[in-house]
Amino acid sequence: MSGTAPWWRSAVIYQVYIRSFADGNGDGVGDVAGIRSRLPYLKSLGVDAIWINPWYKSPMADHGYDVADYREIDPLFGTLAEAEQLIEEAHRHGIRVIPDIVPNHTSDRHAWFRAALAAGPGSPERERYIFRPGRGPGGAEPPNDWVSCFGGPAWTRLPDGDWYLHLFAPEQPDLNWEHHEVRAEFESVLRFWFSRGVDGFRIDVAHGLVKDPELPDLPPRQEPARLGPLVPRDPAQEQPRQHVDHPHWDREEVHDIYRAWRKVADEFPGDRSFVAEAWADTPERLAAYVRRDGLHTAFNFDFLMSSWNAKELRAVIDDSLAMLGAVGAPATWVLSNHDVMRHPSRYGRKTVKRWTANEPYRPEGPLDLNLGTRRARAAALLMLALPGGAYIYQGEELGLPEVEDLPEAVLQDPIWERSGGSDRGRDGCRVPIPWAGQSAPFGFSPEDASAGPWLPQPVGWGERSVEAQTGDDTSMLELYRTALRLRREHPALGDGGLTWLDAPTGVLTFRREPGFVAAVNLSSTPYRLPDHTTILLASGSVEGGLLAPDEAVWLSA
Repeated sequence: MSGTAPWWRSAVIYQVYIRSFADGNGDGVGDVAGIRSRLPYLKSLGVDAIWINPWYKSPMADHGYDVADYREIDPLFGTLAEAEQLIEEAHRHGIRVIPDIVPNHTSDRHAWFRAALAAGPGSPERERYIFRPGRGPGGAEPPNDWVSCFGGPAWTRLPDGDWYLHLFAPEQPDLNWEHHEVRAEFESVLRFWFSRGVDGFRIDVAHGLVKDPELPDLPPRQEPARLGPLVPRDPAQEQPRQHVDHPHWDREEVHDIYRAWRKVADEFPGDRSFVAEAWADTPERLAAYVRRDGLHTAFNFDFLMSSWNAKELRAVIDDSLAMLGAVGAPATWVLSNHDVMRHPSRYGRKTVKRWTANEPYRPEGPLDLNLGTRRARAAALLMLALPGGAYIYQGEELGLPEVEDLPEAVLQDPIWERSGGSDRGRDGCRVPIPWAGQSAPFGFSPEDASAGPWLPQPVGWGERSVEAQTGDDTSMLELYRTALRLRREHPALGDGGLTWLDAPTGVLTFRREPGFVAAVNLSSTPYRLPDHTTILLASGSVEGGLLAPDEAVWLSA
């Protein structure tokens, strides 16, 4: 890695879902104090930065993605002073800090929305949001047929007759990004946090924000899923994916906003950066977010949603590197996050099919967790060997599976209620992670905690804890620690390019200079390793020069 390149071009960033990372005060919910207490662990893991899910003041209708005040920390998590201490302490550990920012919508408890409700129809206060009269007799029908990503209609009617737009929960009214005050306010929020030392922002629903001012009905077959409109590339199809204009996703006008944000970031020293949660329906559309005058990086959801298939993964890797490279941006790679089933549980099904945002992942058949874990180990080495940056979702380095048997009574994701109980939502990937011990809370909370974890932890998670895995060379944790150490030390890894090597069907093998080769066997038969001098790291045992199915290896060559 070049010592002069901006840090974000090759960074490994650890996602902290704050509610579930570490509980410092014993109330059963993770907090800023908990993150501060675990900074030595994050340093020992070897990550470059942490991305923290929303920690702002919020009624928690969507666990913090409904923000009431962007300049205050919610008391559930701590105080602004504690957040400032965390930033300072993280920097002393060599770890950068990237908070989430939620610009598509606010909470319905935000001062602006409360003022809009009080001011009434046609008022200037309502122009900051998207209020409209209804259709039909007496305006009793919603202004259009848009659907909430959490299920149900995207409009709620007020007693005064106006309808307001919420592409997520009713408690999350969408802002009107055509309004100059909205744009000025968020630029001010960015400066507020940049001046306190944050190193960048993850932008929630970055492909949203701008809506067609005519608010037309949805085009055919463009119903919004809970995540966005992206459909991964099918390597077998002859025609490339085509972009379809959508009235509220991925509109061209959104890039004007991000060009202004880039200028704000450039006011501050230290390579401040943005990463976009941008769902786009073609790689070209995704690349538009990271042009040289726009955002710095974007999540690679094509990679996350790929099946365990060598042909498909290679196509996604090639498309990502080509399209992002064309605009000078690095690729990013991610296997799991707080919105999707953890990848050991996806990979542990007999059928690991490709999925899309319009057809979200649904598990099919029984789970073979040993198979899923073996594939997850191999996938980690693939991801961390690819050019660009990578994201690790908390607990991924412990090999945590999805918790698929949470009792219905404890489910808290708004998707569960708004889907009428047909979609269990995202709680299964958000269960608090285990740190030590053989019984709950597994070190997540202090011994004298006043409450249990906000979601129950599985009984057997003691064997997956940080304490249990530390020092065990066969563990997932030590695999990640070693991979991250080698990634920092080896000059071929991080930003750059790759060259594919000839390999049998079902095997991915590529070279990175100087002198590094990675091989991943996604086939059902052993693969004989190419010429090499040393095995740097393997996801499993390599015997007789053969790489077993569902295993990966790093070679010095």
